[in-house]
Amino acid sequence: MTTMTISPARHRSLGDHTWQDQAVCQSTEYNDVDPDAFFPDPDETGKIAAAKSLCGQCPVRRTCLDAALEAGDSHGIRGGMTEEERQPLHEKLASRLDYSRVNDTIAGRDVHLTKAERRAVVLAAYRHGLSEERLAWLLKITEEHAQKLYRETRRAVRNRDLDQTRTDVPLHTHGETLGRDDFGTAA
Repeated sequence: MTTMTISPARHRSLGDHTWQDQAVCQSTEYNDVDPDAFFPDPDETGKIAAAKSLCGQCPVRRTCLDAALEAGDSHGIRGGMTEEERQPLHEKLASRLDYSRVNDTIAGRDVHLTKAERRAVVLAAYRHGLSEERLAWLLKITEEHAQKLYRETRRAVRNRDLDQTRTDVPLHTHGETLGRDDFGTAA
């Protein structure tokens, strides 16, 4: 079974609520929508189906779902999902890693990021040779904190490279005594 994700054309910037103007659930003079329709009781299956049907036609459904998850909104139908359907996504949100969000951030957009995405931004910035000042600006942190993140990243990359070269180091078997020469020049 293949799962598909609907990626928004552009990610919502910090504090950006302009996407709501495009939402199908917004009442206009030509489209009168009852906001209570998106807050049915759990046993009102007809109302739930009607609200989900409206969400299915919405051009900003994914953005609405992202906003609900990022804000911790657990009430009503948002992004075409009920509170119960969003619950597992709420639990997994901190580990979400969407590289399109990482790329948008590296390009200079203020995008809501999870912890995993922030770590990916640091690694991508390090690999692209972005300055500590630029990283600080991208993540809205101090330059000192950006320096610390780069130090940690440099260490992690170095240690990963060292671990890859250690695969050809012979392992000693149990009961074998080790001599001074087995520990290198620092011993």
